[in-house]
Amino acid sequence: MGFLAELWRFLKARKKFWLLPIILVMVVFGGLLILAQGSAVAPFIYTVF
Repeated sequence: MGFLAELWRFLKARKKFWLLPIILVMVVFGGLLILAQGSAVAPFIYTVF
C-alpha cells in the first residue's frame, strides 16, 4: 500500500492525473492475462493483442 500512496502523492503533486487511466488499463490487462493463462479463454484473449 505504500507504493500506491506514494504514486498518488506523485500524481497529485505533479498534476499528472492523465496517467491514472493508463496505469489502470495496464493493471487490468495484466490481471486479465495472469488469470487467463491456464484456462480455455486464453486463445481468445491473446487475439485481442
